[in-house]
Amino acid sequence: MEGNDQTKNRREKLAALQQQGLDPFGQTRFEKDCSIKALVEGYAEGKSVSTAGRLCARRSMGKLYFADLRDATGKIQVCVKQEHVGQDGFQRFGECDLGDILGVAGTLFKTKTGEITIQVERFQMLAKALRPLPEKWHGLKDVEIRYRKRYLDLIANEPVRQIFLKRSELVKSLRATLERQRFIEVETPMMHDIPGGAAGEPFKTHHNALDIDLYLRLAPELYLKRLLVGGLDRVYEINRSFRNEGLSTRHNPEFTMLEAYQAYGNIETMMRLVEELICAAAKAVIGSVTFDYQGKPVDLSPPWDRASFAETMEAMGLTPTSSQAQIQRVLESKGMKVKGLTRSQLVRLVEQLFEPKARAKPLFVTDYWTELSPLAKSQPDQAIIADRFELFIGGMEVANAYSELNDPIEQRRRFEAQLEGAQGSRLKAQGESKKQASLQPSALNLERRIDEDFIEALEYGMPPAGGLGVGVDRLAMLLLNQASIKDVILFPLLRPDAGS
Repeated sequence: MEGNDQTKNRREKLAALQQQGLDPFGQTRFEKDCSIKALVEGYAEGKSVSTAGRLCARRSMGKLYFADLRDATGKIQVCVKQEHVGQDGFQRFGECDLGDILGVAGTLFKTKTGEITIQVERFQMLAKALRPLPEKWHGLKDVEIRYRKRYLDLIANEPVRQIFLKRSELVKSLRATLERQRFIEVETPMMHDIPGGAAGEPFKTHHNALDIDLYLRLAPELYLKRLLVGGLDRVYEINRSFRNEGLSTRHNPEFTMLEAYQAYGNIETMMRLVEELICAAAKAVIGSVTFDYQGKPVDLSPPWDRASFAETMEAMGLTPTSSQAQIQRVLESKGMKVKGLTRSQLVRLVEQLFEPKARAKPLFVTDYWTELSPLAKSQPDQAIIADRFELFIGGMEVANAYSELNDPIEQRRRFEAQLEGAQGSRLKAQGESKKQASLQPSALNLERRIDEDFIEALEYGMPPAGGLGVGVDRLAMLLLNQASIKDVILFPLLRPDAGS
């Protein structure tokens, strides 16, 4: 009830201001000299300044108020005296509520304790907060509310605000490194008529004017490779991709990926590139390549470790020609549970095999079976082994890279094999119970097709190339020491609020 009473009181104050001809929402612009942080750093005694921010604290001392204003960069103390703003202005300031957004103008001085302060000569209400902010000392602790009302989380929890400011620095660093390497940033479609470029269940939508079904992209890979065909030798995109799959501490259905492709490169080129990208980002965001992630040390100093998927499987008696039943039996005997070798199950298997080895030092897991890597070139001396790596840091998969397949005949063969496998899964699912079939949405609800335009593009000639995908959200988790992906995404997907 207390919150309701405060809201009622604030609305009454709003009505009173409006009756006086003052509109707390009427200001269209306010001349703000600079950020509060820059104002403090550029302090000069008596300097005239104009700034704005949210009222976050206020202390009454007779005929003057001391208060704190905060913007995205920091906070500053303001001093409001009746002799400077007049009796009416002083009264209006006293009726302001915490959370109100104010513009102030005045001169800088330091208090006896040395605190930089603005001596306010005039102020105005720029927006009235009609709801009370989270209680100052307890902050906003309920995790569910923090995710649903991120705007309050950013106001109440300074460490959360810093996470997202640093995430911005991370993305800026990734772009800067790629620009230094002469990559150009491009944009490719987010709606595809054929889902491709990655395994996964797509989100489906419909375009009314063309009367066609479209899919939110799983990955931009096939479009970026078309650009290699077109002669753009180094391209990248920091993209939003989508997978209609479950949520977890490491998975959000909408996520951010960096994908980069370099003509005349291979996975060795991509290894060097990803080392440079991540080390530079660590230095930009946390100032070091050594840090702790969830209580365990991580050292990004090159060279990074390597382990072979194919050799690890061979040591267990498994090869690409092993039957699914044999693979299942051997893995279960080792205490590993996987259902087949789909993309998601492969990731789970690799995590079980290699995550413990990838905590202190980054680990390149190489030599994947070709049948699990339909867009990667096979190694020159082993057709059944793909020229591919996945990168694990701090126990998480962070990046994936190939020497890209540029043979259109072989690419068609692999797509056809994939299509045949998907059709077989669909027929099998149709013979199962409704409950079982519901567990295989890809097989039942999605008619897979070969991307003929991509094959045609390859037929015009794509240079040999290396391709790299980096999970930006997971990299942010790692560098900012966050256990859940929801803590590095401003607005993660949540179940609908039953109370809304």
